[in-house]
Parts: sequence; C-alpha cells; structure tokens
Amino acid sequence: MRKRTRARECALQMLYAIDVGREDCGGCIETFWENTNGVRDAGSRVFADSLVKGVVEKMDELDAVISGSATNWQLKRMAAVDRNILRMAAYELLFVKDIPPKVSINEAIEIAKKYGDADSGKFVNGILDKISKTKGDKTK
Repeated sequence: MRKRTRARECALQMLYAIDVGREDCGGCIETFWENTNGVRDAGSRVFADSLVKGVVEKMDELDAVISGSATNWQLKRMAAVDRNILRMAAYELLFVKDIPPKVSINEAIEIAKKYGDADSGKFVNGILDKISKTKGDKTK
C-alpha cells in the first residue's frame, strides 16, 4: 500500500473518532498514534495529521460545500464513514494545491469502497465530482 493511501486511511480513522466520539482533535491524534501498531514513517504521519487538522479547522466550510453538492442528502444523515471521507477529500480538493483533483477523488473512492457499504464508492464519487467541477480551483 502506498504511503499516502495509508496516511489517508489513518486520517479517516481519526476523523471518524472525532466525529462520532466527539473527541478533541489534538487528543485524538495523540491517542491514535500511541495505540497504532507498528511504526509509521514520519512523512505519512505528518500528512495524516495535516489532513485531520485541516479538516477540523475548515469543518464548517467543508460541510457547507458538501451539503450544497449532495442533492437530496443531509450531512447528518450520511453514514459517518462516508461523511468523513467526503470531508477529507473535499479538503484536499479545495485547500491542498499539490494534489491533483483526480488523485484526491480516486483515493476517496477506493477508501469508500474499502470502509463504506456497497454503494459508498458511487456516492462519494458523485458528490466529489460535483465539488471538483464547481469548486475545484483550490483557492486558499
């Protein structure tokens, strides 16, 4: 597995814990790395941490963009895994300039297929494609 893919999976796990467990971002990150089996390389950890911190910092803006692109879906009614995959990928699309939109979307789809239900990949793809077309200029 590629390092950034693994880092995204770690970030998803932390975002899920923050979302569902209502945990503090800093404490969640610290606890996650203390309890993760095996040593992660420093670059992957930095990338995962930056995704989590960025999503938490921009949560309201990300949720508004996702809600505006999710026709007939309320954010709070989405599966927690899907919601956090969307937040993470939307953060990459809108605020991380060195990752091509296609990479962010494809990674999110694969993670959704792995961690979500049977339709998660299609659901995530549809919303992220809309976000990419309307907001994909990566303004900061």
